[in-house]
Amino acid sequence: MKQEYFVVVLAHSLRGRLRRIRVPHQAVYAILALAAFGSFSVFGFVASYARMAWKVANYNALKREADSLRSRYQTLQKSVNEKNDQLASLQLYAKEVTLAYGIKQRIEGPSDIAAEGKLAPTFAESLEDYNYLRGANALALQSRSSRRLTPIDSQPSIWPIQGRLMGGFGERSDPFSGEGAFHKGVDISAPAGTAVRVTADGIVVFAGFDGGYGRLVVVNHGSGIQTAYAHLSRFFAHVGDEVRRGDVIGAVGTTGRSTGPHLHYEVRIGGGPVNPYRYLAKARVYRPAPKEYFPF
Repeated sequence: MKQEYFVVVLAHSLRGRLRRIRVPHQAVYAILALAAFGSFSVFGFVASYARMAWKVANYNALKREADSLRSRYQTLQKSVNEKNDQLASLQLYAKEVTLAYGIKQRIEGPSDIAAEGKLAPTFAESLEDYNYLRGANALALQSRSSRRLTPIDSQPSIWPIQGRLMGGFGERSDPFSGEGAFHKGVDISAPAGTAVRVTADGIVVFAGFDGGYGRLVVVNHGSGIQTAYAHLSRFFAHVGDEVRRGDVIGAVGTTGRSTGPHLHYEVRIGGGPVNPYRYLAKARVYRPAPKEYFPF
């Protein structure tokens, strides 16, 4: 039985020869099958590439949107920080004016109990009450002391350490985040272990670890004046101790949020920070002989 086949005739244009090529049916079907398979493969590749390109386009669009939202968030965060700094400055000025002119805030309760708001105090209010009671306890210890503080000795009048003023009071860039921040005191550089002296007579109302301050000592000098000494490596004073101007209360360190050994020194009036430079500018440097140093 002869096999069916296709005949392909080829003719030479110059010589006029004819050439017949027999192509079996199976070969034709195989070629058609391969062509169909190739077409489906090309179509699948094109579809996959189109789908991938669509996903990449969506990803790029989402990335641009995320960058835009991040930029807007950073702008809003910067604005909030500026408003907080302005609020802190206004509160500081208000406290200074209140202290300077002897203005007392008059507290009036609401006429309706519904206007009183939350009955339970917040964490910040509880912490403020705790600090107030702790300060009141220190003042009670001071009143029971046999030695009374004079107005002159209770004013900060010496440098707490011998060193170079490296950070001023007020607006600055945070050394860790690089964003704007309000610096509540001044930074004085000195080797680790340098003796830190209290700048006026007073009562120690805090001596412990306090977050970014690290090891912190706070001294109450009466008349609403307090001084704070932060980033200490060691304590030489405890809560309730009565200290005299020039007494050693600690040693320079680098505890808390600190980039190196130095003393963070604050002066607070009425609970708000004021520029310590006004006291340092007219203060004398305490020069012990020999210089006291407490190595780690």
